[in-house]
Amino acid sequence: LDKFQMTKDAGFDGMSLMGHDWVTVKEVHKAQDKTGLPVHNVNDAYHWKVRLSDPDPSVRKQAKQDMQDTMKFANDVGADSILLVVGKVTDPINENHDQVWERSTEAILDTLPLASRLGVRILFENVGNDFCYEPVLWNKYIDQFASPWVGAFYDIGNHHSRGGAAEWLRAVGHRIVKLDVKGHSTVRKKNCDLFDGNVPWDKVREEIQRINFTGWATAEVSGGGLERLTQVVERMNKALGMS
Repeated sequence: LDKFQMTKDAGFDGMSLMGHDWVTVKEVHKAQDKTGLPVHNVNDAYHWKVRLSDPDPSVRKQAKQDMQDTMKFANDVGADSILLVVGKVTDPINENHDQVWERSTEAILDTLPLASRLGVRILFENVGNDFCYEPVLWNKYIDQFASPWVGAFYDIGNHHSRGGAAEWLRAVGHRIVKLDVKGHSTVRKKNCDLFDGNVPWDKVREEIQRINFTGWATAEVSGGGLERLTQVVERMNKALGMS
């Protein structure tokens, strides 16, 4: 409740949570009832270590269950999406690019009926996992599902180091359903606060407008108290042309 209230006081419009078992549905409902702040998304909290692409079938089974439990939690708290990293390329023999593609695709296809029933979209984030490192590959991966229940959760800062934030925005286009927003310095080779790196926000705004984006944008930067969160809101509004 304290986090929801501070988030609202800082000027945010909604929340993105980690799930499915970091907080209870009852706790979220209480916070929502008190503040009126909606939850728009839930991140799968375990997709990095318990992966859909893991060489071990038992781990893949657990990863699939985690994904589905996150979707159910999202539905319970009123969110319409989950954020999912579909896998990670870890070695050329046991978890290579083709295996990440095939294993994650199988699990997600099996889960699409649940997504449709719950009304919760599975939005893929493609960062830091050596998978689909070019837009043409990423688009092919998304398009293979031919489903309205999948899409891209596009991370502006992360993709700036992989060919340019604006360039990826233009290439991925209508597949982008939601945004993660943070800065990135290609000089320091690390993510950072908004405007502390060299993301060309003017070009990013042009591409966001070009694809007629109207979805949620989540600040993915370090948190803090009310003063810090208010600063994040101000920078978010400036970066996205909302102020």
